[in-house]
Amino acid sequence: MTTSLYALTVLIWGSTWLAIYFQLGEVPVNVSVFYRFALAALLLLPWMWLTGKLQKTDASDHKFMVLQGACLFSLNFICFYNATQYITSGLVAVVFSAATIYNAINNSLFWKESIPPKVILAGVIGTTGLVLLFLPELLGETSDKGISTDILKGLLLAALGTYFFSLGNMISKRHSLKGVKPLTTNAYAMAYGSIILIGILVITGQPLVIDTSPQYLGALFYLSVFGSIIGFTAYLTLVARLGANKAAYATVMFPVVALLLSSWFESYEWQVTSFVGLGLTMLGNVIMNLDVEKWFKRPAVQGQN
Repeated sequence: MTTSLYALTVLIWGSTWLAIYFQLGEVPVNVSVFYRFALAALLLLPWMWLTGKLQKTDASDHKFMVLQGACLFSLNFICFYNATQYITSGLVAVVFSAATIYNAINNSLFWKESIPPKVILAGVIGTTGLVLLFLPELLGETSDKGISTDILKGLLLAALGTYFFSLGNMISKRHSLKGVKPLTTNAYAMAYGSIILIGILVITGQPLVIDTSPQYLGALFYLSVFGSIIGFTAYLTLVARLGANKAAYATVMFPVVALLLSSWFESYEWQVTSFVGLGLTMLGNVIMNLDVEKWFKRPAVQGQN
């Protein structure tokens, strides 16, 4: 079951880039993010209530769900979507893979957990693999004059969005320790995230324009139902079962799926560095999921006191 959830998260989040691409156009980025989570909340929250699956929660739960809505379903996506206006999606994916490191550090800060060496090792190997996979795209971000101000803006936005995502993981861990399941927390948090987003739209004066083309609406439905409701529920269930460190390695794996799709839709050309990068990313996944610590333990000798 856990393997299925992991695969589901990677496959869904690895394909959402294509749906986001189909949304680019006349609708402002922040408005599209609002539509995504508003629709997800309107579908999930009533369904949970009508089917009796909505768990009882108290005021403290809702305070944290407001924070979850800010970190996972609004501010982080505003950062990610706007980062793509300055840097390529490949570079955003590389920065996002740092979630494994962020989660390890935040687990230590908020939950006083030691940072497992294999988490750092897997994160470094996986991120190196991603850099090699997207090397041609990343090299295109620089010029003879060095890194531009726009590139720095994009990197900072992507890094900030990733940190918001990691904080959302910590909040989700709080919910799981209290016994509140991801479906319930997501339903409320998506609603709170939508309220935060509409507030941002009002402050910035962005109108709620809509693109009624089948392409845009189809992408919106996919992002709301699969990318948000199913994808986040699967991922946060992994956080509850495996811990934030192991679950976050999905953020390293899903760009690989995106790259495979890119080779089909955007004629991505595979090079030697691409295959080496793919191998390193898969190696990091193996290290993350194996109990490598036991390899370094000295085996007990029979008959020894």
